[in-house]
Amino acid sequence: MFRILYQGDIFADYFQIYLRDEAHADLPDDYTEETIACHLMAGPHAVILHTVRNMMVPVYVEWHQQRPDLDLDSHQHVVEAGITCPSGQLVLAGMTENEMESPRLAVKAGPLGIRASLAGLDTLSTDGLEGDDRYLLQLWPGVEAKGVRVLKAWQTA
Repeated sequence: MFRILYQGDIFADYFQIYLRDEAHADLPDDYTEETIACHLMAGPHAVILHTVRNMMVPVYVEWHQQRPDLDLDSHQHVVEAGITCPSGQLVLAGMTENEMESPRLAVKAGPLGIRASLAGLDTLSTDGLEGDDRYLLQLWPGVEAKGVRVLKAWQTA
């Protein structure tokens, strides 16, 4: 059983969207080829999801009472991390969006597990503007191991 916190399009300017604790504005900044290939960067209070398009992309955010079952078959890339959300409010936004207008997502305050599951990564048009890529973020309460863990890696052609 889960609750949908957000379902819609987010502008992935610079191929990124983020989810952060409302009371902590700092985003992860450890940009390396490895962190970008993971499609997820994690800091103490935020994650940045790397998309395959620099456009509006469909994003789904779910709240689970415990770690959800893993579904590797339905996604091309799956990665997990953990953050802390002391405020109980998350901000979901693209890198250049007006945060005042960005969705706020109510969650249980404290440590959170985050799983990003990406699909449709190989459906991009040749100009990279169109595609059926989609991004699922699953959240649950609980302490996760430090760092980002790739559970299934998408290999580009």
